[in-house]
Amino acid sequence: MKIRAEVTTEPFHGEGELPSHVTAAADALRAGGFDPDLGPLGTTVHGDADAVTAAMRDAAQAALAAGATRVSLQLERVDD
Repeated sequence: MKIRAEVTTEPFHGEGELPSHVTAAADALRAGGFDPDLGPLGTTVHGDADAVTAAMRDAAQAALAAGATRVSLQLERVDD
């Protein structure tokens, strides 16, 4: 099964440099073998459900450890 997943971390940031909780989540996704798409409100990856959900778990943990006060995940099935 293929899925698309988005992680959103708070507090939100304004213009300029990304907060450490955003970059920590993106780094965890990269470590999981993904090339995350960093958007203005969330970071998205897509791929095999098992790999994506494992990477999202790691991203959520990394974001919280880096100071996120809230982490939201959205998963969407996108089978061929």
